[in-house]
Amino acid sequence: MASDATTRESASTPRGETAGGIRGNPAIPVAMVLGSISSVQCGAALATTLFGTVGPAAAVFLRTAFAALILLAVARRDVARVRRGDLPEIALFGVTLGAMNLCFYEALDRLPLGVAVTFEFVGPLAVAVFGSRRRHDLIWAGLAAAGIVLLSGDFGGGSIDPLGAALALVAGGFWGVYILLSARIGGRSEGLGGLAVAIGFSALLLSPVGLATGAGGIGSAGVLARGLAIGLLSSAVPYALEIEALRRLPNAVFGVMMSLEPAVAGLVGFVALGQGLSWSEAVAIALVVAASAGALRSAAAPTPLDG
Repeated sequence: MASDATTRESASTPRGETAGGIRGNPAIPVAMVLGSISSVQCGAALATTLFGTVGPAAAVFLRTAFAALILLAVARRDVARVRRGDLPEIALFGVTLGAMNLCFYEALDRLPLGVAVTFEFVGPLAVAVFGSRRRHDLIWAGLAAAGIVLLSGDFGGGSIDPLGAALALVAGGFWGVYILLSARIGGRSEGLGGLAVAIGFSALLLSPVGLATGAGGIGSAGVLARGLAIGLLSSAVPYALEIEALRRLPNAVFGVMMSLEPAVAGLVGFVALGQGLSWSEAVAIALVVAASAGALRSAAAPTPLDG
C-alpha cells in the first residue's frame, strides 16, 4: 500500500528533490515533524484532564469538532477547490481519523501516556518497514523497535491493562493507514482542503457517541476551553504540519521519524503528568533518536543504481 507514493517518487526526481525522495531542504520537513510530535503529545496530556469530567469519547469529539471548525475557516478557499472525485477517499480519511483518535483516547484512559503511544507506534513502524526500498533501512526500523520495547518498561510486568493495550494497537493500525492516506490526499491537492473536509466528516461521525457520553458536562465553559486547546494542539496544528511534511518526505522516512513520538510522550508524561522516567526509558529515547537521524540521512543519500 505504501508503494503508491514511493513509486511515484522513485519514477522521477523533480527539481529540488533528492534521489532519496526528500524534496528541498530536509530541515523544513524535519522541523514540521518535530513540531507535530511535540504539539500532539502536549494535547494528549491536556486531554487526560477531561476524562474524569466527560470521558474519552466526548474529549475526542471536542478535539475533532474544534479542529474541524478551525481548519474549515482557515482553509475555506482550499475546501472550495476539493474535487468531487476525491471525496470518497477523503471520507475514508475522515473515518480513519475518527477511529484512530477514539481508540487512542480510550487506551489513554487505561494506560500511561508513554506506554499508550509505545503500543500505538506499531502503525508508523510498519509503514517504515514495508515502505523501505533499501535493505539497510530496516536497521533503523529495528533500532526504533528496540527503543519502543525498552521504552514500554512494563511489558510482561502484569501492570498493563489488556484492553488498553489492545485499543492502542488498533489505534496504531489506523495510524499507519492515516500516514498512507495523508500522503495520497496531500499529493493530489494543494493546501489543507482535503484535510479540513476529512476532519469535518470525522467530527460528524463522532458526534453521537461524544454528545451522548459527555452530555453532563460538555457544555461548560472550562470544558469547551480545554476542548478548543486540545483541538489546536492535537489536530489542527499537527495534522497541517504532517500533511505538508508528507509532501516532502517519503512515507517510510516519515514513519521512522515518528519513532520520536513515544520518547516525546514519555517526556511530556514526566513533565505534565508526573510520570517518571527510568534509566531504561532514557536509553530508549537515545535509540529512537538515533533511528530517526539514521533514516533521514539514509533517505537524503542517492539511491544506488543496483537497488
